[in-house]
Amino acid sequence: MVILLSAIAFSCGTKKEPENQDMTATDTTAFDVVADRFADIQVLRYQIPGFEQLSLKEKQLAYYLYKAGLSGRDIFFDQKYRNNLYVRKVLENILKTYSGDKSTPDFNKFETYCKQFFFANGIHHHYSSNKIIPEFTPEYFQSLISQSDSTEFPESDTFKGKSIAESLRPILWDPAVDGKCVDFSPDIDNIKASANNFYRGVTQDEAKAFYKKLVAGQSSEPPSWGLNSRLEKQNGKLVESVWHLNGLYGSAIDRIIYWLEKAKTVAENPAQENIFSLLIDFYTTGDLKTFDKYSIAWAADTSSMIDFTNGFIETYLDPLHRRGSYESIVSMRDLEATKTIAAISREAQWFEDNSPLMPEHKKKNVKGVSAKVITVIGEVGDAAPSTPIGINLPNSEWIRENYGSKSVSLGNLIGSMNQAKAKSPLMEEFGYGDDMKARYKQYAALAGNLHTDMHEVIGHASGIINPGVGSTSETLRTYAGTLEEARADLVALYYIMDQKLVDIGVMPTVDVGKTEYDYYLINGLIMQLTRIKKGEQIEEAHMRNRQMISAWVLEKGAADKVVELFKENGKTYVKINDYEKLRKLFGDLLREIQRIKSEGDFEAGKKLVETYGVKVDEPLRAEVQQRFETLGVAPYMGFIQPKLVPVMSGDSIIDVKVEYPSVFLDQMLEYGDVYGLLPVNN
Repeated sequence: MVILLSAIAFSCGTKKEPENQDMTATDTTAFDVVADRFADIQVLRYQIPGFEQLSLKEKQLAYYLYKAGLSGRDIFFDQKYRNNLYVRKVLENILKTYSGDKSTPDFNKFETYCKQFFFANGIHHHYSSNKIIPEFTPEYFQSLISQSDSTEFPESDTFKGKSIAESLRPILWDPAVDGKCVDFSPDIDNIKASANNFYRGVTQDEAKAFYKKLVAGQSSEPPSWGLNSRLEKQNGKLVESVWHLNGLYGSAIDRIIYWLEKAKTVAENPAQENIFSLLIDFYTTGDLKTFDKYSIAWAADTSSMIDFTNGFIETYLDPLHRRGSYESIVSMRDLEATKTIAAISREAQWFEDNSPLMPEHKKKNVKGVSAKVITVIGEVGDAAPSTPIGINLPNSEWIRENYGSKSVSLGNLIGSMNQAKAKSPLMEEFGYGDDMKARYKQYAALAGNLHTDMHEVIGHASGIINPGVGSTSETLRTYAGTLEEARADLVALYYIMDQKLVDIGVMPTVDVGKTEYDYYLINGLIMQLTRIKKGEQIEEAHMRNRQMISAWVLEKGAADKVVELFKENGKTYVKINDYEKLRKLFGDLLREIQRIKSEGDFEAGKKLVETYGVKVDEPLRAEVQQRFETLGVAPYMGFIQPKLVPVMSGDSIIDVKVEYPSVFLDQMLEYGDVYGLLPVNN
């Protein structure tokens, strides 16, 4: 699970949510973090403090893992949409070979679309999941094609007999054609309505029946069925086409394995060497039981300086929450910054014992919740350019319950975000009252950090599933992601007002908790609506989660005026009148969501999400959009990645240097040239 990055948040909100920001993690004041701004996106840069102090062996290990991660970049493009690689190669060729006038408004619109496409890893928006419609015309697109090198355009079996412009016209401009990457709307066939490349010729009922047979009578330690495959119909039968060395994505996986083999030669210790062996075996065979062994070994490794995630991880893009999106994050430990998150981790059992959950839903023995702050070295796939800011893995519930998990906060990325947002006018515009604004300025960074830490460390690790209920992807289906993120957020919200955090020395006063309550409700009820276009509902799991929590406590506390949503001078504000009663409401909702999860109560989960988390107040949305436009604040942020460059002596790496690119499109084109390893049809 992740906490996702949100540009408009100053405290924790995915891969997860991810609305954390004003957190002090890395001093980047001498480094220009702002790189680009286009559409609804601001692109930042980040440094890797401490990299130069690593040993040569550690630098080599980081470099090999960095290369392994980038080798799988094409996979995520193809997972999001079957024609993404074809579109990308067309756009890349135009950007590199177009001989016409590049100073016109139309070319600027084309270049902006290319940036949006690369940022989203495809034609669908990285957050809303809706197709991004170009602002230039199909006719101008034809002129771009005709003035570019025709020999460098890709060929696709899908579009044989058609021109490039003819082939791509409906794909790029028609919102009715593959309009959403993933569609979580209720009471429809979500698989058919989703344009991602996880299913072909399969209905939702067929997919559910297929996996119901697989999980029937399974052990208490089931593999994550469907995690590394595409389910498709072949000759009238359902078949899993597995992503592995000799299967789908084999040419990219071959290079991932190549670099993992290199990494294995410089492993820090035997445990890490075994982790590499298991991951290589998983990529070679596609065996999900091997992936479980890898996940258990990875969670147990808490001593290595260099760490990583690489594989098919988060399932938010699959309506059934089974298939994992490819991602890679390479990192190093931040020993000093880890102290706060480690203090929370040590008290994990206390938090579980004292939570408002029903006794039968509490873990009697919280296993191995290790936690640390990391310095990110490189990200790719589902983790970039839009990044998480917190991660808790493995996702498998039985592994977490029986073997434990690792939680990390991405410290240097948070530091870059904080620097970019230091002068943000958001809370001056949306905050209400001098006391709240003053408290926010003093405690926002700490409040956001603590929310992220507790969301990941004790939030995702809490609670149990009743025996025989099965996994939440099976029982709660399209609502599983939203309810899980809500549960983790509510754990953090409940405890951030607890004296326990003062007693263990991670915050000076419960006013830090009040700061988080203020921001969370302002964001959940008002600010995040800037991401929604007219006529849309909320689709993304973390956004649904935040609105659901905020709207629920607003309604349940209305009689006592615990929270007020009101207008003043034509602007809507949130005011909290009773923080203790609000905390109790958070606890009540946490208890109910854990019950839903523990018992697999699909209907109750659906009702909760659909009632409070989906619908948009259109007049309020329009007001928020207008207020944001006056501020010039981008709703989303993401990152250009550092570049690791080996220093060679013959065939040997004698050092690894870090470069910090500053031009987003240049990096995207370089990645396409070097790591374009898959054919356009997969």
